[in-house]
Amino acid sequence: MTSTLQTGQSAQRSAYPDFAYDGNGTKARIGLIFMASSIVMESEMWAMAAEGVAIHTTRIKLPKVTVEGIEEMMNAPELERAAQLLGSAPIDLLCFGGTSASFLHGTAYDHALIEKLKRWAPGPKINTASTATLAALKEVGAGKVALATPYVGEIHQRAIRFLEENGHGVVSSRNLSIDTDQALAEVPPEQVYDLVKSVDTPEASAIFISCTNFWSVAVIEALEKELGKPVISAVQASFWHALEVLDVNGAKPGYGSLFKRRLADPTPGGTR
Repeated sequence: MTSTLQTGQSAQRSAYPDFAYDGNGTKARIGLIFMASSIVMESEMWAMAAEGVAIHTTRIKLPKVTVEGIEEMMNAPELERAAQLLGSAPIDLLCFGGTSASFLHGTAYDHALIEKLKRWAPGPKINTASTATLAALKEVGAGKVALATPYVGEIHQRAIRFLEENGHGVVSSRNLSIDTDQALAEVPPEQVYDLVKSVDTPEASAIFISCTNFWSVAVIEALEKELGKPVISAVQASFWHALEVLDVNGAKPGYGSLFKRRLADPTPGGTR
């Protein structure tokens, strides 16, 4: 049954011409805490987002992509302030967009971070890149995995430990030993593609690309076609998990098999 109010609203809208899409998050508003020197994650999220899904970012400073630099960022008061600022906006979910920063000291550390974010920003739902990664690997039925990262050796080893303590044995891995944040985003997609291909083995049921300032979503679907298995990146997983938590079908096609249940309606007007 159509109410009088709905009829009146439809008639009012029909009196106007079609407007251009303005990026309004009518389906979902995702808040992102991201590193100040980084550029990749919010760009890739916008690329994957269908109409009606918006990304809103607050930044924190990362001194260096080392254990010491990440710990300094995570212990600084700016993290709490960033969560409070972002949580004051009408967002549906707050995502902490640092993979190594959330897995640095293991699973319990990631869970404790989520609890702190809930206290600092009590309104929206919460996820982290590491929590999202585990959920994404479960979604695609991954067991043993191969790992590709741009990290220095110590952080790369912590990524392996995090995956293995959560049931994903790492059968093959490579890292690029990059320790400055802006340099992470200077690695071209072609090199990322070759890096991921180089870690693939028959024993790996899926491949994980870690780091949220490392261009990767553009090559995921091509890699899946080439390798015949799921490829998960930290940014892709974070965006997928946000849609999953919010129960929103808001992804564009072309970014991997992970999104098969979360693709937006392709019909005209179906994404608003």
